[in-house]
Amino acid sequence: MKTLTVIIERTENNYSAYLQEVDGIVATGNSIEKIKAGIIESINVLIEDCKEFGGAIPAEFEGDYSLAFKMDVKSLLEFYSGIFTKAGLERITGINQKQLWHYASGVRNPKPEQSIKLETALHKLGEELLAINL
Repeated sequence: MKTLTVIIERTENNYSAYLQEVDGIVATGNSIEKIKAGIIESINVLIEDCKEFGGAIPAEFEGDYSLAFKMDVKSLLEFYSGIFTKAGLERITGINQKQLWHYASGVRNPKPEQSIKLETALHKLGEELLAINL
């Protein structure tokens, strides 16, 4: 199964996304769910148009594929600012709050190791939350 990458970025008023491997697949929205739905709709419209007008369907959409969503650290921190405090993120990542503020404001971009540290901590938190039943 192929994995196609959807890049999500912050814009002035909301978030925009594009499919890295295929030009023309784009979406906008104020939530991840709206962006996911928009990307899927954009893919479906492209495939339908190719079929209707005799165009070649991009090879990326032949067979099974999955979508992986990727966000830069600044966009992620802004998107979840109402959910995660910098203090809370410091506790689960080990990255001090001052650094997190720099990343969130765009003053500084994190080194790849810091991005991985943040991603790993959030994935671990997600796994812990998925294991909880109420």
